[in-house]
Amino acid sequence: MGFLTSRQIILGTRASKLARWQTDAVTGLLQSAWPGTECRVVTFETEGDKDLDRPLPEIGGKGLFTAGLEAALQSGEIDLAVHSLKDLPIEETPGLKIGAVCRRQDGRDVLVNSHSLSLDELPHGARVGTSSLRRSAQLLAYRPDLQILPLRGNVDTRIRRALQGDYDAIILAAAGILRLGLEATVTQYLPFEIMLPAPGQGALAVQCRQDDTLLHGLLEAIHDAPTWACVTAERAFLAGLGSGCSAPVAAYAEQAGGFVTMSGLVASVDGQRVVRVSGRDSIPARLGKTLAGQALAQGAVEILK
Repeated sequence: MGFLTSRQIILGTRASKLARWQTDAVTGLLQSAWPGTECRVVTFETEGDKDLDRPLPEIGGKGLFTAGLEAALQSGEIDLAVHSLKDLPIEETPGLKIGAVCRRQDGRDVLVNSHSLSLDELPHGARVGTSSLRRSAQLLAYRPDLQILPLRGNVDTRIRRALQGDYDAIILAAAGILRLGLEATVTQYLPFEIMLPAPGQGALAVQCRQDDTLLHGLLEAIHDAPTWACVTAERAFLAGLGSGCSAPVAAYAEQAGGFVTMSGLVASVDGQRVVRVSGRDSIPARLGKTLAGQALAQGAVEILK
């Protein structure tokens, strides 16, 4: 199969430390699977990186961190785009496909604060930083007394602001913390019963052009089928609700014994209304669609309006 490695592969990524780590990890997997493969990384500033003063839902949500990379992929400027899967809209972009999803990192969210306090131990009215509607809705459902404040920036910046006291605590994805070796800053790994993650959280997607059959074969070697089954169910749940990446929707699936088990959630932004569903199926996409239908029937329609 040496013919697959006869060209230089150009990978596109955002310029943040975490995005570079993720792209370097994909490069490492490719070079391990196909020794001698030459890879080059090109960085891009996306719309989501340019406007750090406003919460993501205000800017637009869908595709903020991915559209620029997709445009470069469509034009042939790059061969592969590496994304955090949770940032990638569920609608496929014309001419592009997800060529591989790598094995998922820890899917949980974490609490970071300077006093080593758990979520239960935070004082009444504590100021918690997050710009995620999903996180803020679940926080308020569990602790209605909390003050939710917007928080943007890269992982290092957000952690620094928490530790210097700009916030009483912040919420981040465990995957980013672990990939950057910052787990010493974690105060609490939040259980799924309190904080269900975004669909696809912790997984990396490698996007390519649909007609690039050479790369399709190469990417098969780094594709993780169990992760793909789980995120397929999660993204089908999101699609079934007709909502985008910034909506207060959460889902997490696990695979065992040929079945995928998933929990899903739809919450109002203020956390006062929460619809929870769960189920099990051997066909991931069917599971996601079924649970979305159950959620809509149980009141998610009104919440999502």
